Amino acid sequence: MNIRQLLIGTLALTAALTTRAADAPKLPAGYKLLYEQDFTKPDALKDFAFTDPSAWRLAKEKDKPALELHKQSAYKPEHRSPLNIALIADKVFGDFVLEVELLSTKKPYGHQDMCLFFGFTGPMGYYYNHIAVAADPNAHNVFIVNNAPRKNFAKETTKGITWGEREWHKIRAERDTKAGTYKVFFDDFSKPIMLAEDRNFLKGHIGFGSFDDVGMVTSIKIWGPSAETKRADFFKKADY
Repeated sequence: MNIRQLLIGTLALTAALTTRAADAPKLPAGYKLLYEQDFTKPDALKDFAFTDPSAWRLAKEKDKPALELHKQSAYKPEHRSPLNIALIADKVFGDFVLEVELLSTKKPYGHQDMCLFFGFTGPMGYYYNHIAVAADPNAHNVFIVNNAPRKNFAKETTKGITWGEREWHKIRAERDTKAGTYKVFFDDFSKPIMLAEDRNFLKGHIGFGSFDDVGMVTSIKIWGPSAETKRADFFKKADY
């Protein structure tokens, strides 16, 4: 290898590392990558526990492999709460930074939504973040299900977001259990669209889905100080 080839190789490596650094999220000290999933492998469904396995499948949208919620789940929770849930089955998270891409396949309307789930300890104890087109007491807020129908508790929120139809959006969520805070960002990571505080469920499963709409999930990455190994055996088993 001559000096010119060596220089070209060095410049290419530097550019690649710079790009990765620019793409990497800002993380608290001690955080590391705990989980990632891009749905390129056929056994990706085995990572999840579903309220109804028949409502979910692997699909592709705009050249992106994804997990698709393609119909309503045959699931009846005891209290008024989301129907369509896919939990990362084997990991329990406390503090975390989550980045994911979500897409709605529902025709736009006020409650058009996709949801993030966290602190999930069971069907009657968890949080979910309802991200919707228009805010009201039952939409576009952070909710707690605690042995009662869901209740909103966000301290700050916006008037809503635009899902569009079959458009990918980048979501980032941050949880700090010591402070009790949860923040979520939509496309623009410089300013959160919601801020909430609660410390009922300090650890739990993380998941994705919708209250009663349909959509897709891909490019999941979760960073944190640690994660526990614990199976989410809350729902009926999938036969994969």
